[in-house]
Amino acid sequence: MYMFDPARLHEIARASVGMPLTESFAYITDQLDATYPGHINRKPNWIFNTACGALGQLTLLHASLSEYIILFGTPIGTEGHSGRYSADVHDFMIDGEMWTYYEGDFEKTVFRPGDAALLERGRSKGYCVKDHAWMLEYARGWIPFMLPTGLADNFFSNLDFRSVYMMFRDYGRLCISEMLKGKL
Repeated sequence: MYMFDPARLHEIARASVGMPLTESFAYITDQLDATYPGHINRKPNWIFNTACGALGQLTLLHASLSEYIILFGTPIGTEGHSGRYSADVHDFMIDGEMWTYYEGDFEKTVFRPGDAALLERGRSKGYCVKDHAWMLEYARGWIPFMLPTGLADNFFSNLDFRSVYMMFRDYGRLCISEMLKGKL
């Protein structure tokens, strides 16, 4: 059912660590396209996303009903709640630093370039980017159920309907393309 291998995605992200960001993003996109031909969006369209109090920007590299891959990050820092999803969310750090903690933790866990963080389905955590962070993010599970959490702040807090439109447009276009290829 799932096309993408988290270990391979981590390997690709890790190989890009230390490159200037534009080169890193191009390298990741090229490697993903070579590994999963015909399933990677090669036209970046950066979209602001405010989710659970945290602002970042993302570009969709792959989207279907069961998986997504994005480049995500912020050049100035942010913090908030992860959300609680019916999907596993893998974050493969490319640049910067992300701090996280689960309910009941009294110490933070720090993720740096080359590290992999996992948010298991059904769990949530707090996270913080003090300065900047960029990551390759991969989710597998029932992706449409993630959209309300990922877009609620844009609807009810900052009223950024342009970003909501762009997200639905890009996600919808990529999902339809994947369904036409027989992938859910």
